[in-house]
Amino acid sequence: MRSYRMPLMLWFTRGQGRITVAGFTRGYGAHNAVFVPPRTMHGFEVTAQVYGTAVFFEEAPSLPLPGHPVHLRVRDAMAQGEITTILEQLGREIEGDRPLRARAIHHHAGLMSVWLDRQIAVADDARPDTASLRLVRRFTEAVEAQLYTGQGVGDYAEALGVTPTHLSRVCRETCGRSASDILADRVTFEARRLLAETTLPVKQVAQILGYGSAAYFTRAFQNRTGQTPTQFRSAA
Repeated sequence: MRSYRMPLMLWFTRGQGRITVAGFTRGYGAHNAVFVPPRTMHGFEVTAQVYGTAVFFEEAPSLPLPGHPVHLRVRDAMAQGEITTILEQLGREIEGDRPLRARAIHHHAGLMSVWLDRQIAVADDARPDTASLRLVRRFTEAVEAQLYTGQGVGDYAEALGVTPTHLSRVCRETCGRSASDILADRVTFEARRLLAETTLPVKQVAQILGYGSAAYFTRAFQNRTGQTPTQFRSAA
């Protein structure tokens, strides 16, 4: 599980798998578009047969973008062609060095925003909204907000007004994973990011993520990744 500071749109063109956004898991396939708002926990399966494009919008976008996760199964051939053309033109601008490049990129991103809104308006498979999904969404939001505090599932469950058992049962219902697995996966991704993108000592990374000791952090990290933090950093 991961999250980014920037809004993200995924456009899948081949293959299939499962994607979890804010605690809700669905299958994805060709011609699926998934919009992930900033700081929203998500993760998805990728195999060698999966092809697609990931577009990160600017961190504080001036464009109107959805304020909630969106998963679209785009069946209309014209709409599929439109987003393919927009992405191809956007890619050429990003990779090129023509005059007014930044302005062109901004306007292509604007066309993506319009395309998203149009597809949302005609979508016939809207994301369900149940008490279970709302609870898991609140849990994932709380984890994002308190990621560096070292809180456990029991702490989050108490803050949400439920028991740890109930929280885990609902998480399994909506995404097939326990609350503790979701939390551990998200913390591990953040640890990987800090180890790869900073030069902070392992002990300090452990402290930032709320671990009581570097030794405990090392054991937990190795159990999830098969590598010690030092080994992971050396290979990154």
